[in-house]
Amino acid sequence: MTTNRILLAILASFFAVSIAMADDIALKEDHPDRYVVVKGDTLWDISARFLETPWRWPEVWSFNPQIKNPHLIYPGDVVSLVYDEFGKPMLKVERGQPTLKMAPQVRAERVDAPIQTIPLNAIQQFLGQPRVISNREIKNSAYVIAMEERRLIAGQGDTIYARGIIESDDAKYSILRIGKTYKDPDTKKILGYEAIHVANTVVKEFGDPTTLILSDSQRETLVGDRVVPLRPDSIDQTFIPHAPEVPVDGKIIAVVDGVSRIGRYQTIVINRGERDGIETGHVLAVYQAGETVRDRSKGAVSRKVTLPDVKAGIILVIRAYEKVSYALVMESDIDMKIFDFVRNPGK
Repeated sequence: MTTNRILLAILASFFAVSIAMADDIALKEDHPDRYVVVKGDTLWDISARFLETPWRWPEVWSFNPQIKNPHLIYPGDVVSLVYDEFGKPMLKVERGQPTLKMAPQVRAERVDAPIQTIPLNAIQQFLGQPRVISNREIKNSAYVIAMEERRLIAGQGDTIYARGIIESDDAKYSILRIGKTYKDPDTKKILGYEAIHVANTVVKEFGDPTTLILSDSQRETLVGDRVVPLRPDSIDQTFIPHAPEVPVDGKIIAVVDGVSRIGRYQTIVINRGERDGIETGHVLAVYQAGETVRDRSKGAVSRKVTLPDVKAGIILVIRAYEKVSYALVMESDIDMKIFDFVRNPGK
């Protein structure tokens, strides 16, 4: 092969790769060329202004080299649509004018807060104490046996009594109430139990029973509620979206707050967890099974025909446990339902 032919082959290959990369990330038809970030925006929503698949924004995000902490985007920053040398679309961020504060002998610092990846207020209750507990953990946990003055319920500041607490260095505990039983719809096996956070409590005096004082109550404490050591349960709240590296084929098994139809920013439970390769930030697509219809035409090979599954939306995993995970509905094309399928998102 001559030098010219080799060069032409290389150029043709380069052009083909460029086109493939450009086509890989689909832009919305009505996308803007630039967008000024405002308070209340999220990275997901900004990306949705430009991209057909906003969860893929980490693949196209670009930053000016002079920007410090490029993962932090602030109100006033400008997001522009540009293209790299291969023709691939990129979202470029330029810093806007920051709001600053001055203090004696201290340099100026930003006052405005960076925008969030997703609306954290929609999932605040899932960022604290564990929400899933095993049967063994329930059996081994302490429990509330009584309230002061023989009350039926207790709230913040009240005294409660619990059995099963062994004297230790732990002085702070969480009160949990056992809620729904999470079962696999296919195997019928129990995957775990919903653990509803009721309150935090501090030991006043160890013993049998142990005396505790309730603090930070979110619900009224009842006899029978479980008592477990308070453990910091920090997780990555940046929620950088990415596709699973393993095949996923699961189902929605519960919805928080018990609604029958599931829409955007509602939290669901799926029957896949860490043991299945699921992790925080994973993006999954939800599908509804195609209907089975009757073919009434003469000479039909089969009278019953199953239509293709229908894509219902996109979810983002916000908490992954061993056997189940909590996910937030980020996009909802149609109402989702219990037992809808969850699968890899594709492109």
